[in-house]
Amino acid sequence: MKDTLPQQHRTREHLPWHRVLMAEDIDVVVVGGGQAGLATSHELSARGVEHVVLEATTPGSSWLGRWDSFTLVGPNHTVTLPGAHYRGDDPDGFMTRTEIADHLQRYAGRLGAEVRTGTPVHRLTPFGDPADPSHPTGRGGRGKRGYRLDTDGGTIRSRAAVIATGAYQQPLRPAVLTGLSPDIAVLDVATYRNPAGLPDGSVLVVGSGQSACQIAEELALAGRDVVMACGRAPWFYRRLEDRDLFDWLISAGFFEQRPHELASPAARHGANVQASGARGGHDLHYRTLAALGVRLTGHLAGVADRTAYLKPDLTETIAAGDAGFRLVSGAVARACAREGRPLPEIPPPTALATDAPTELDLHGFGAVVVACGFRSRYAEWIDVPGIVDEQGFPVHDDGESTVAPGLHFVGVHFLRRRRSSLLFGVGDDATATAARIASQV
Repeated sequence: MKDTLPQQHRTREHLPWHRVLMAEDIDVVVVGGGQAGLATSHELSARGVEHVVLEATTPGSSWLGRWDSFTLVGPNHTVTLPGAHYRGDDPDGFMTRTEIADHLQRYAGRLGAEVRTGTPVHRLTPFGDPADPSHPTGRGGRGKRGYRLDTDGGTIRSRAAVIATGAYQQPLRPAVLTGLSPDIAVLDVATYRNPAGLPDGSVLVVGSGQSACQIAEELALAGRDVVMACGRAPWFYRRLEDRDLFDWLISAGFFEQRPHELASPAARHGANVQASGARGGHDLHYRTLAALGVRLTGHLAGVADRTAYLKPDLTETIAAGDAGFRLVSGAVARACAREGRPLPEIPPPTALATDAPTELDLHGFGAVVVACGFRSRYAEWIDVPGIVDEQGFPVHDDGESTVAPGLHFVGVHFLRRRRSSLLFGVGDDATATAARIASQV
C-alpha cells in the first residue's frame, strides 16, 4: 500500500516497515563538517579507518553565520589543520568568514571519506538493549552495541561516533532581558549582521569578550550611539615589537593550559583576550572603545520595560581586565625567557574613567546586542544521561565519554587544552581521537 502521509507529519510508526527495520550500518560516524570533524576525518583516513562525515548543511558553513565583517582573531599562519595548513600569501593577515568557509570546503573536497552534506543528526541514542526499538536483529546481530543516529536521510547505526558539532553551538542570552520592552530588538552574535540591519536609535551591547568589543566598535564607527554593559575580560596589545599577540602567547605556552589547571570548572567559560583581526588587526579593548565614544557601564543586573539596571561595578570590572593584562605580560616574559630574547617595553594601562550610571533609560534605544558567549546543546539531542557536566561540557577521558564508551568529542573548548577548539589546536585533538578509535575498531 502506498504511503501517503505528508512527510512533515511522519513519525517512526508511520514510516514504511523497511525504513524501521533496516538501518545503514557504518562502523564510525563523524557528526559535523567543520574544522573539528574534517580534521578528525583526515586523521581517521590516515589510519585506515572507514567512516562517514555527516554535515547538517555544507562544510564550514557555521562560519558564514557570523556577522558580515567577521574575521579570524588569530593570524592566518595559525591555521594548521592536518593536511590543510594555510598556504596563502598573507600569513600575518586575518581571513574573513567567507575565506574560512572556502578553506574548509576545499579541505572537505580533498578528504578520502564521504562527506554527506544536508544531513543533520536529530538524535543519537545508544542501542544494544533489547527494549530499544533499534535493537539490531538483522545483519547487525543481536547483542551488538553502538549508537543509532536519526538523520533526514534515514537511520544509521555505528560502533563509534565522533561528535564534532563546534565549540560555539548556542548563544547565551541572559535571563534578565526577559523584562525588556518588546519594541526594542534583541540580537545575539548569531543574528547580528551589520549596523545597517539594526533599527534606528542607540544600541546597548551586553558582553565583554572579542565579539562584544568588535561589534561595539563597528557600531561606533558607523556613527551609532553605543552603551556597553561590560563583563570581565583580559586585554592586551595586538602587537609588541611587530610581533602578534597570538605569536607571543603560543611561544609562552599559554594555549597549552589544561582544564585542571584552571581556578574552577566554570572558568572554561571565561572570556578570551580582547582583540580584533578586522582591518589588518589592531588594539581593541575598553580604553579604545571609550576613545570612540562608547559609554561603558557595569554588568547588566536587570531590565524592566525601558529601564536597564546596572551594577555599580565598572571599577572592579576594569581592574579585572587590567589583572588579565598583567597575566598576559607575564606570558610575554616567559616567551622571552624561552627564546633568550630581551623583554620588550610593555606600556602600562592608561587611566580610564569608571563613573557610570546604575540606571539607563532605554527610550531612544533601537536594539540590544547580546555577546555573552555560548553554551553547548549536546544534552538536547544525545540521549545519554550524564553526557555533560554542570557547565555543559562533555564528561570524558581523553576525548571519549566516560558514560558512553565509543562516543568521542573533538572541537570542544578546553577539551584537552585551551587550544582544543582553535584552528591551530583542534588538529592535535583530532589525531589523538583518531588513534584511540583506530585502536578500538
